[in-house]
Amino acid sequence: MTHAPTDHAQSCDRIRANPKFQQLVRTRSRLAWSLSAAVLGAYYLFMLVVAFYPQVLHTPLGDGRQLTLGIPVASALIVLSWLLTGWYVRSANTRFDSLSAQVLEESK
Repeated sequence: MTHAPTDHAQSCDRIRANPKFQQLVRTRSRLAWSLSAAVLGAYYLFMLVVAFYPQVLHTPLGDGRQLTLGIPVASALIVLSWLLTGWYVRSANTRFDSLSAQVLEESK
């Protein structure tokens, strides 16, 4: 029983040294940071427009209409967040899971 922590540490070292694991970490991190930057950039851009050019968002969509430009822009921002989240989940469930399975199989 005293060998269990040592075996676990060696297994972790083998996994970390695997080139596929390093590729998995790089691609997953790159995708996560890119999508986070896209969402945060879109939200901050929206907040800048709200702060400095609110009249743009108050523009009616048509003559005599009550709906302003702000509603579809805010809705598009929410939909963008959903789509980017879906993109990450799809990537995690396809590419990242298969790479993880390969790394675990090779580490046995």
